[in-house]
Amino acid sequence: MNLILAFRSLFKKNQSNIIKIASLGLGLAAGLILITKALFEVSFDDFYPDSENIYLVQTRFKMGEDPEMNFPQVSGAIAPGIRDEAPQVLTATRFTNIERDAVLLTANRNRLVGTVILADSCFFDILPRPMLAGIAKEVLSRPMYALVSSELAEKMSYDAVGQTIKMDSYPGRELTIGGVFEALPMNSSFKYDVIVSLSSISRFMWDGTHNWLGNDRYISFVKLQEGVDPKDIAPAIRQMQEKYQDIAKIEQTGIKLSYHLSPLTKFHSSDVEVKRKVKLLSWLAFALIFTAILNYVLIVISAHVRRAKEMAVYKSYGANRSNISQLIYMEVLVHLMAALVVAALSIWLFRPIVEELLGVSLSALFTTQSGFVLLAIVALIFVVTGVVPARLFSSIPVATAFRSFKQSRRSWMLALLFIQLTAATFLVSLLAVIGLQYRMMVNGNLGYSYEDTAYCSVVGTTDTERETAIEMLSRLPDVQAVASANSLLFRGASGNNVKLPGDDVELFNIADLYGIDDHYLALMEIAIIEGRGFERGVSTRRDMIVSQSFARRMADFTEWSDGIVGKDLMITEHGLCRVVGVYDDVCVGSIGQNAHRPSAMFYAPTPERNLIIRFHQLSGEGLLKVTDILQSAMPNKDIVVTPYKESILKGYNEQRLFRNSVLVGSIIVLLLSLVGLLAYLRSEINRRSAEIALRKVNGATVSNVLTLFAKAVLYLAIPALMAGAAIAAYVSSEWMKSFSEKIDAGALLFTLCSLVVLSITLSILTAGCWRVAVQNPVHSLKSE
Repeated sequence: MNLILAFRSLFKKNQSNIIKIASLGLGLAAGLILITKALFEVSFDDFYPDSENIYLVQTRFKMGEDPEMNFPQVSGAIAPGIRDEAPQVLTATRFTNIERDAVLLTANRNRLVGTVILADSCFFDILPRPMLAGIAKEVLSRPMYALVSSELAEKMSYDAVGQTIKMDSYPGRELTIGGVFEALPMNSSFKYDVIVSLSSISRFMWDGTHNWLGNDRYISFVKLQEGVDPKDIAPAIRQMQEKYQDIAKIEQTGIKLSYHLSPLTKFHSSDVEVKRKVKLLSWLAFALIFTAILNYVLIVISAHVRRAKEMAVYKSYGANRSNISQLIYMEVLVHLMAALVVAALSIWLFRPIVEELLGVSLSALFTTQSGFVLLAIVALIFVVTGVVPARLFSSIPVATAFRSFKQSRRSWMLALLFIQLTAATFLVSLLAVIGLQYRMMVNGNLGYSYEDTAYCSVVGTTDTERETAIEMLSRLPDVQAVASANSLLFRGASGNNVKLPGDDVELFNIADLYGIDDHYLALMEIAIIEGRGFERGVSTRRDMIVSQSFARRMADFTEWSDGIVGKDLMITEHGLCRVVGVYDDVCVGSIGQNAHRPSAMFYAPTPERNLIIRFHQLSGEGLLKVTDILQSAMPNKDIVVTPYKESILKGYNEQRLFRNSVLVGSIIVLLLSLVGLLAYLRSEINRRSAEIALRKVNGATVSNVLTLFAKAVLYLAIPALMAGAAIAAYVSSEWMKSFSEKIDAGALLFTLCSLVVLSITLSILTAGCWRVAVQNPVHSLKSE
C-alpha cells in the first residue's frame, strides 16, 4: 500500500517532484562518477593472481646531503640476485623498455603503434595474462621472438602468430610473433603491447642483464611466499650487496645505496600526487552528493506546510508515526530509484565527455568491486535522505487537519542552505586556484622558445640521411632554422652523476640532456650567460655546457674563484668533459615538477634522435611540406612531424582534466545551491505573505521587501562564504604541494571567489522575490 501511495504522490502537483528527482539525479551522476574514479586510482594492479605477494624492487639512493630518493628501476642482476640469496622468494623477473609508442611495421607494411618492452622468460610467472595463442615461457626464451597484446593482434589483417613485425626505429631487426596475450586493463601501472624476449637485448641496446651497478633501467619484481614480510628479506639483500657490489667501498664515497620491496598493488596509489588526487576527488564527490541530498531535503521541507494536512488526515484514519515514516521512506525510495535512472541516463548520454574528463573508459570504472561500494553509498544516501522528512512528517499533530498550519521549519532550512553555500564557495574557489595554476604552468617561462617549432624523431636513420634532410629543409622558405638534439626538453631527462677528476666521491645528480648540435641553442633561444656555446669545427665531443643551477651547485663543492668555465669534470656515462659555457636555467619536463634541477648538454655533430624545425609561422601547409621532404630524404623511416607546443600541452593533460572535472562539479553544485535557495525563498514567501502584504499597506516599497529577504540571506551567506573559502584555501594548499612552482593563492583570490558566489546568490534572490515584492497586497490578505 505504501508503495502505491508513493507512486501516486509522484504525480501530485505542488510537490516539485520533477525538480527533486532531476537535481538528485544530477548530483548522484557527478558524485558517483568521481567516486568510481577515486576507486579506480586505488585499484591499480590488483587484477594479477596473488597480487598481494608480488613486490616491486626499488632503489633507495642518497648522495651526500641531498635528500633520499626512491627509483622504481634497478640494475639488471639485482632481481635474480635477490631470488638466489633469499629462500623466501619464489621467483623473480625484470623487464626494460625499448620504446614507448613505437611505430611497428608488419610484413605488408601496415603501420601499428605500441609500447615495446624486453622481458625475461619468468615474466608471466609473476605477472601473468591469459594467453590466447602460444606459450609465454617458450616464446620469451627464444631470441627475436615476441608476444603481442590482443588489441594489437586485432589490428592485423591476418592471424598474428607466425607473422613478423619490424620496429621503425630499429631497422633490420625482425621480430617473429610467437603468441598473443589478453591486453592489459586500464588500471595497470606498467603498460606494454609487445613483449620481446630479453635474450634479444644485444640487438637493441647494451646487454646489462648481468650488471650489478649502473645501467639501472630494469623494472624488477619478486614473488614472495605466502605470509612473508618484505622486511624479512632485508638481511639477504644486504648480503647480496656486500657479495657483489662492494657496498662498503661505495658508502665511503658518500653514497648510500639500498633496495627495498614495495607492494605492487600500492605502487600507483602510494604516489604522493595520486594520493592528493584521490583525496580531492573524494572531497569533490562528497560535496556533490551531499549538496544533492541537502537540496532534496530543502525542497521537501519547503513543501512541509502544504503536506501537513495530508499527513494529519492519514493519522485521523488510524495511521501512527511508524506508518507515516514508512510512507515517507517509500516515497524517498521511489524518488531515489528515479534519480538513479536519471543519473544512469545522464552518464550514458554524456559518455564521451565523461570519459574525456576522467581519462578512462566507463567499463574500466564500473567493476564488480566498485559496484558494491556504490550500492553501499546509495543505501547510505537512502537512509540520510529519508531521516529528516520522515521525522518532520511523522511529528505533525492530528489537529492540523482541522486548523490553519503555519509551523516554520526555518532553522532546518537555514542550516541546510548554509552547507550548500559553503560547498558552492569551496568548489568555485578551488576551481579558481586549479585554473590559475594550470594557466601558469602552460604559459610559464620555460627558459626556451617553442612557438612556431616542431620536431620529428629520426631514430634509425643514417648520418647521411639526416644531413641531407637538414640541407633540404634549410632551403624551404617556410623554415627559419633546423637543429638536431638527442633529448626533447618537455620529456624530462634521465640522470647522471658529477665527480671531480681523480676523486671517487659523486657530488650530485644532474638532468642529462645528451647531445645537441651547434644550431640548437640559437633555434631554441637558450641564452648563454657565461663562456660560449658549441661551434662546428671548434667544439669536440668532450665539450659540455651546464645550466646556471649546475654552476651554483658546483660552487658548494669547490672554491673556483674564476667560475666553472674551462674546468674539467667527470660525468658518469660520459667520462672526462670540459665545461665551455653556462646557459640560463631551462625547464626540463613540466613546470612545477622540480623541473629546474641542474642540467647539462654535450656537443654532438649529428645527434641521432630528433630534428627540431623552427618555422617563420607554423601552419598545416608548412608541416605537410616538411613531412614530404623528410619522407623523401629518409624513405625507410615513418615520418611524423609534431608541433612542440602540442606536446608541451599534453604534459599538463592531468591538470587540464582535473580542472575541467572541478569546473563541471562547481557548476552542478552551484545550480543545486540555487535550487535550494529558491526552495527556501518559496517557503519564506508562503510563511510571511501576510507580513509582506501588511508592510506594503503601510508604505513599504519593492526595495524594502527585497532588502527584507536579502538581510536574512546575508546573515547566513557571509559566514557560509567564509567557511567555504577557508576549506578551499586548505585543500588547494594541499593540492599545490605537488608543484615546486605555484601561484600565490592569497586572501584576495578567495575573497573575489566568495563575492562571485554572493552576487549570484543575490541575483537569484532578487529574481525569486520579485513577484511577491510587486504584487498587490490584497491578494495575500484575501488568502488569509
